[in-house]
Amino acid sequence: MKIIQSRSFERKVKRFRKQEKKILDKQIQKILDSPTIGQEKKGDLRGVYVYKFKIQTIQHLLSYRFVGNDLELIMIGPHENYYRDLKTYLKGR
Repeated sequence: MKIIQSRSFERKVKRFRKQEKKILDKQIQKILDSPTIGQEKKGDLRGVYVYKFKIQTIQHLLSYRFVGNDLELIMIGPHENYYRDLKTYLKGR
């Protein structure tokens, strides 16, 4: 399984500190081990899974989906306006 990062995801992760990236890597490994660990969304976000985890005290949401045999990491960020931004991003593709 290959991991594909969207531009939005790459940009956000660039701002992470080393320790935060380590936590993120562990969470991505959890997704690879158990792909349905995230909650599958309905409606316009059908086929997109969202996995919630904490970095220090802030809860982050990580959205991903399967493209063939590959895992696409779509977006990461705190809960505030997350779903609105996710829908906007997906419509633009």
